[in-house]
Amino acid sequence: MTRGGGEKAVTLLWALRSPCPLSCRYCYFGTIEEHRDSPVTGPGTLSHLSRNDLTAADVLAFARSIAGSAVKRVFLAGGEPLVWPPILSLIEILKGGGVQVVVATNGIPLNRPDLARALVDLQVDAVSVSLDSTDAAYNDAWRPARNGKDGWQQVIDGIQSLSAARGTAPAPHVGVYMVVTRHNLTDLTATGRLAADLGCDYFVPQPVALDPDHTLHRQLALTTDDLPILGQQFAALADAQLPVWTPRASYPGQVADAVRVPTGFVRGCFGGRSLFFIEPDGSVWDCPSSLRIAATPASRRRTILDGTAAQVFAADDGCADCPLFSVDCVNMWPLMDFDQVLSTSAGTAS
Repeated sequence: MTRGGGEKAVTLLWALRSPCPLSCRYCYFGTIEEHRDSPVTGPGTLSHLSRNDLTAADVLAFARSIAGSAVKRVFLAGGEPLVWPPILSLIEILKGGGVQVVVATNGIPLNRPDLARALVDLQVDAVSVSLDSTDAAYNDAWRPARNGKDGWQQVIDGIQSLSAARGTAPAPHVGVYMVVTRHNLTDLTATGRLAADLGCDYFVPQPVALDPDHTLHRQLALTTDDLPILGQQFAALADAQLPVWTPRASYPGQVADAVRVPTGFVRGCFGGRSLFFIEPDGSVWDCPSSLRIAATPASRRRTILDGTAAQVFAADDGCADCPLFSVDCVNMWPLMDFDQVLSTSAGTAS
């Protein structure tokens, strides 16, 4: 991906805020309950209880500096970005600066008609909704709402609300991201079919990424024993020829490689060159890989408070050939292929 003139184009994955109305048990932020007992510390660690999120003024000031920089596309994630009051102001600034915006959401806020309408009016490029299964009970067991009320049905309703608000408009593209675990692996193809039935434009099944010492790693993380079923599900998804974009043909093999060899080597990594990860406190990392963050020397740590986007992302000194390939990396490849998603007309993916 390049900007006009052929210069490097940068993609930002911006974990905008720490709070979230869900309490997903495998969330890379951890859970509020465990962090109340054992607060996390140290560079790169995340928590929904974070008290260090940047102020709205700091976030918006940095966003204004992105116009004219190497940044072409920003993925706004969280926490849940759509419950942050200034979110529409941030999107307006980014879009006004000629930047593509993709919002990653749990989908429940999309039930607000005013919010769904605003995302269309602001010409947000895409909205990625998290949905893990066709089975509401499974989805809600692993992605419970803190209010004890919202869940799978509200996610479905949110997707439909946004699609209705979009109508025949060219944007936003709407897609489903599925976190694949040992427990929902056999539902992969069916979840893709559900995304198609909902009129979505893309479907991305991504393997759960948990550190080996995570309490749920043995229960949820894919193993080599799961690879035959994984292959069958990806093959069935391809054979179904659903009217949604799915990751490139090499993606199932990349997932399998990450399962077979938890830590490997990748040549020409885009982390720190065309991809950067921003945390809610403003910390900037080459990528969201927990391995890569832990290996980052203090001299390479930076923050968006250091200056403008042009200054923060000026150096082309990323990890390049990286010995820390993991499941975290696999989940970045579809994100970096988003040119393909956005090249289709919304509502007509193939």
